[in-house]
Amino acid sequence: MMRTYQFKLEPNKEQIEKIEWTLSMCRWLYNAMLEQRKFAYEKRSQTVNYSKQANELPLLKKAIPEFKQIQSQVLQHLARRLDRAFQSFFRRVRKGQTPGYPRFQGKRRFD
Repeated sequence: MMRTYQFKLEPNKEQIEKIEWTLSMCRWLYNAMLEQRKFAYEKRSQTVNYSKQANELPLLKKAIPEFKQIQSQVLQHLARRLDRAFQSFFRRVRKGQTPGYPRFQGKRRFD
């Protein structure tokens, strides 16, 4: 017999502030990556994929010291999340469905 346990996290005030700060930085980076892809395609007719954006993350950490406080796996996940949104967008375009271009994320839409 297998048992499962659920634990409710109850962060203190300092931890809540840290989580919210991390989410806001991740949202900013997601929107910047989306803008990069959009600009590269519209203005330069180039495509930007996951590997190109993931390879730029170490340079980003050097340029913006705040990102050093966020684990690299979290930043890589953002690039994967955006790449998955574009893959789904292009899949819907190929099938002839209403595509829905990936959106910029506001404070209430990013978690």
